[in-house]
Amino acid sequence: MADRATLEELVRLQGERVRGLKQQKATAEQIEEEVSKLLKLKAQLGADESKQKFVLKTPKGTRDYSPRQMAVREKVFDVIIRCFKRHGAEVIDTPVFELKDFDIAGQFDPMIPDAECLKIMCEILSSLQIGDFLIKVNDRRILDGMFAICGVPDSKFRTICSSVDKLDKVSWQEVKNEMVGEKGLAPEVADHIGDYVQQHGGVSLVEQLLQDPKLSQNKQALEGLGDVKLLFEYLTLFGIDNKISFDLSLARGLDYYTGVIYEAVLLQTPAQAGEEPLGVGSVAAGGRYDGLVGMFDPKGRKVPCVGLSIGVERIFSIVEQRLETLEEKVRTTETQVFVASAQKKLLEERLKLVSELWDAGIKAELLYKKNPKLLNQLQYCEEAGIPLVAIIGEQELKDGVIKLRSVASREEVDIRREDLVEEIRRRTNQPLCIC
Repeated sequence: MADRATLEELVRLQGERVRGLKQQKATAEQIEEEVSKLLKLKAQLGADESKQKFVLKTPKGTRDYSPRQMAVREKVFDVIIRCFKRHGAEVIDTPVFELKDFDIAGQFDPMIPDAECLKIMCEILSSLQIGDFLIKVNDRRILDGMFAICGVPDSKFRTICSSVDKLDKVSWQEVKNEMVGEKGLAPEVADHIGDYVQQHGGVSLVEQLLQDPKLSQNKQALEGLGDVKLLFEYLTLFGIDNKISFDLSLARGLDYYTGVIYEAVLLQTPAQAGEEPLGVGSVAAGGRYDGLVGMFDPKGRKVPCVGLSIGVERIFSIVEQRLETLEEKVRTTETQVFVASAQKKLLEERLKLVSELWDAGIKAELLYKKNPKLLNQLQYCEEAGIPLVAIIGEQELKDGVIKLRSVASREEVDIRREDLVEEIRRRTNQPLCIC
């Protein structure tokens, strides 16, 4: 038999011959004859099974998640979805809007739905406990008005907007160099823009800009400033104004935004006292897009919308990294109680008890062995983070009780069998199951 390298080369050449015949539209008989030769060569190649390797590849554009990673993802999604539903969300499933998105569509009074979106963002980020955060707020109308009074040509509004949006990553001097050197903006115009976009603050900055002799004369900017001032009034009522910064450098490059825009960033603790906290990356964003939905309406009806999107992939990475740093265990199951036996020959009793618990809506497990050692069962519970163990023993069967053990404290108490479900629910705070 030829060596493997020779066979591989013969298979390659024969494969090319078969493909060539197909391209030339040869007769079926010719193709069949050459395919038969190819299969014989492959059969010889496959005879050396010791060198065969099977490589499992994840489909392009997807990734695999371990049980630990899935547990983190489920907890993050649970926080997000519960918050959305708390605010009256209806769930839809489309390629465009996902579980991480929340949108309010319809004609409503100014800034009320916008303020609620910011409230939702604050609730989610606070619940996830991923660190201190700040939500930057601006308005596209203020940006456009600012560019107009600074002397930016209409044709350069969007490209200059994209430069301004880089201010959270690079210095003003670098942004100015890009505006002037790459995008052809006059240096004095760039300097004028710099006077505005380097400002950030609260409602006092809004009031200051409303008195600006040039900006207050621009209709678009005036409308935007008026709405942002109203927005801060509602944010104060919601108790989240301390988490919001009116930031004139926030540009959000997407063209479909028409009004208020916002972006949440995690803050890094200052290296020295007196320094401002640094933003370390966006974890949520959104804004008002009053013209987008109407583009897809056959009758061209305008549907005002405002919404937000949570950066779940970035949040997953942050949570996973934090857990690894702290070396914290992550429960990968939701099991409430583990059914164990103290002696041998109690498999039937364990199966009956675990079935009773399942039928009552209790999340329960047991080891798939006839006579497992009690120590092994208890160790499994500690490793898996299962909070309770229901232990069956010969004496417990005689007395009509189950020994319920707390894995954390190792305390044990006898519970009447008919009271076991209620006690497990009480200890794990599970509501009554309506099956």
